[in-house]
Parts: sequence; structure tokens; C-alpha cells
Amino acid sequence: MKNQSFTKEERWLLTEKYRGEKSAGFFADCERLQAGEPLGYIIGHVPFLGGTIWLDSHPLIPRPETEYWVEHAIRIITETDEPRIKVLDLCAGSGAIGVAVATHVPGARVDFGEIDARHEPTILKNLAANDITLDRARVTVSDLFTHIPDRYDFILSNPPYIDPALDRTEASVKGFEPHLALYGGRGGLALIEQIIAASPAHLTSSGQLWLEHEPEQAATINKLGSTHGFATTTHPDQYDTLRYSVLVLQ
Repeated sequence: MKNQSFTKEERWLLTEKYRGEKSAGFFADCERLQAGEPLGYIIGHVPFLGGTIWLDSHPLIPRPETEYWVEHAIRIITETDEPRIKVLDLCAGSGAIGVAVATHVPGARVDFGEIDARHEPTILKNLAANDITLDRARVTVSDLFTHIPDRYDFILSNPPYIDPALDRTEASVKGFEPHLALYGGRGGLALIEQIIAASPAHLTSSGQLWLEHEPEQAATINKLGSTHGFATTTHPDQYDTLRYSVLVLQ
């Protein structure tokens, strides 16, 4: 190892975690990389829309595809005339989505809903690390909306949506990232169906629901949206893959 050239991930690890020092810890972490452990877990954090997202509890690692649509959502949120925007990051995991909104929309109140209580301290750490005070944010351990009674102008969610039948998941993701945050039941749509059905009761009159999903799920999401009073548009990500839908109450 000490005499061979480093991969791109190893070079990033060396720079980001070890500040260029080729220590014993660095070479031990290279072995973790070779075993398939995600770089984000080894370093301990990832960048997301200009902020730092810690991964202490090993939540789902935020992806560039999510970063792409959240940036678009933030632009729409900033154009809203409401004086005090309320936003919910549902299925929050690390809290990356909500933290980005709170960072870039200083007037917004952002709540976080996450079923796995292990991630609550990580979300709180990410709020503190990005200078977001708790008078602007609230973290609730909740199975979807079970313990979330409020209404919001925007609900943003990257729910578990992988279809086990398709399962394009990489081996390193299967081996290390939480299955609870990845797989969405039959067709990958179980959680998505519940979110779409329940969201009208948790949105303001012209509220919006933003959902990340698989491209194959777009048609079903459009139908579900229509059934529950939404007008739905589906958009591609930066790789030209249909990746997210915006559902607006009519």
C-alpha cells in the first residue's frame, strides 16, 4: 500500500481527514475503503449545498442527485411571499435536506421527522454545525406523520423508494447503509403512497410536496397525486434521469 499510487477516494481521504499525513490511521482507513465501506462514513461527514453534514449514526449518505433537486426547492421556497415559511424534512435521516433549507432560507422554520431515534443526535449535531439555532428547528422521532400534527408550506422528502425487484443498489450501499432508509416495499412505493395520501392534511392550502423517487415510479406518483388533490410534475436530475416530483395542492 505504501508504495502504490492512491485512488481518487484515497487521495480525498488523505486530504480531508488526515491533512496529507500518511499515518497508520490513514492506511487502516484505506483498508476500510477497499472492503467497501463508504468514504463518507470513514471521513465522518460529507458536503451538502455548502454545508457540512455529519454521519455519526450512519444514516443514508446524501447523494448529488438529492443535492440537485433540493437546490431547486430552495429557489422556489425563497420566491414564496409567506413571511414565515414552514418546511418539513420528512424521512430526514442525517437532516441534510432540512439543514440546507434552514441555511439558505434564514426566515424559514424547518422541522425534521425521522423514524429511527438513533439519527436524532446526528440531526441536532448538523443543526449546530451549520449554525442553525433550535428556535428555528425541531426534530421529532416519528413514523411519517404519526407525531407531527402541524401544517407546512413545503414538505420535502427523500423516502425509502428502492424497488427490491429492480434493486440497482451497489454492494457497498447494501453492506453499509441502512436498509430502512433504502427499500420502499413492493415497487418501492409503500412509503411514497402513504406520504402522498397523508400530506394534504399536513400542508397549507397551496402547499407543495417534493418527493425523490425512481424513474419507473413517476407514472404511479402522478396518478396517486391526482387521487389526493395534487397537480404533479416530474423532473430529471443532473444525469437526465427522472428523479423527483413536485406535487402542489389544487
